[in-house]
Amino acid sequence: MLDPLVPPARTDASPDEETKAARAEMVAGLEAAGHLRPGPVRDAFLAVRREVLMPQAYVRRSKPDETPRWDLLDWCVPADREELLGLLYGGESVLIQHDGEPILGRVPGPRSGGSMTAMSSTVGMTVARLQHLDLRPGQRVLDIGTGAGVTAAVACRIAGEAGVVTMDRDEHVTAAARERLAELGHRPTVVTGEGQDGWSPGAGYDRIFVSYAVTRVPEAWPQQLAASGLALATLSTSSPSWPGLAIVTKTTAGRAQARLEAVALGHRAGHGWRQIFLNSRLRERIDATDGGSTVTTRTGPPSDEARGMWLALDHLHPGLVRNWAADHLVIGAPDCGSWVTARPDTAATWAVTVCGPRDIWSEIQDTATRWQAAGCPSSYRLHLEPGGTQWVSAGTGSTELSWPLPGASNPATAVPPQATEPGLSPKETSR
Repeated sequence: MLDPLVPPARTDASPDEETKAARAEMVAGLEAAGHLRPGPVRDAFLAVRREVLMPQAYVRRSKPDETPRWDLLDWCVPADREELLGLLYGGESVLIQHDGEPILGRVPGPRSGGSMTAMSSTVGMTVARLQHLDLRPGQRVLDIGTGAGVTAAVACRIAGEAGVVTMDRDEHVTAAARERLAELGHRPTVVTGEGQDGWSPGAGYDRIFVSYAVTRVPEAWPQQLAASGLALATLSTSSPSWPGLAIVTKTTAGRAQARLEAVALGHRAGHGWRQIFLNSRLRERIDATDGGSTVTTRTGPPSDEARGMWLALDHLHPGLVRNWAADHLVIGAPDCGSWVTARPDTAATWAVTVCGPRDIWSEIQDTATRWQAAGCPSSYRLHLEPGGTQWVSAGTGSTELSWPLPGASNPATAVPPQATEPGLSPKETSR
């Protein structure tokens, strides 16, 4: 059995006392980590009872390279409560749906194979996004990607349920959220539909919160924003390793403006497009330096904090994934089997090993040179042109660094959500 992420509460405490203490501890941890500051979002997270929104949740019992095995824990089962309390208030993403199943009326117990198709987001990322939204009473809010209903519950507490719309493409997700939000006393408008279309009956929205990654900004979102409105969404490629945050605003004159910021954490890919990962065979080859060629150089990789550079690399040289579990730089290209590693050799040199048809090290260095010439941006202009053309840029003239975003009509390749293996990319979630 997995160790709980929250220390067990006193055995003589009532369930209400246990959960209240767990909420307070979660909030204190978020404050200590610098994710959460005093204000309405903090107050909402102290009040929202996650065990009501997620009375059942999955925990994985298998290793990343094994056939998935899951246990569905249930708050009503005394033997599950301690571990479930740790999952709900430990801060990480919470798995709530297996293979698109109905969520209401499930029998707890083991599941095998398949994939998780709905989750509740990591709490640190969620509070950061919600604070960025600057929710206020009376605002109209569109929450796209309902998941467990956490963001909808927070929006209801701050903005008022009359102006909140939460939508998800899965009718089982929306049915469960509608019932459980009502248990908390919240009755927002709950819609089943495609998130890329937004929900036009409720436009214009003062705030739009999107809890899955997209490859471009759907035209409906800026169109449905009110004047002075704000929308936030993770914008990503097929790789989960270097996400960007699309920040879309609308001027008082009704003109959409946008930028793309490099961020540490992002949501997972939305439904219907392929996300790549480093499989066990490629990781084993990298660990064994199988076929690699090593050189010693005084030029090391850009810092992890140079997120704007890594974001540019991801778009200019797509198909790369970083193994964030490694204690040094490890990047692979799953489609062709190329890879690179970089270890500090001494205080002044690095041991760089490259392998495969792609010279990933040269791609990194070339991108770093272009990024530096453009002024080392961490935030880029995001151009949303009439007719659907979208592109990203920074700098000007001969030093401009830019790339186009995929067209709206480009087909996506659907793969199961488990394509991203735990531990190999920053912690993100689909909803």
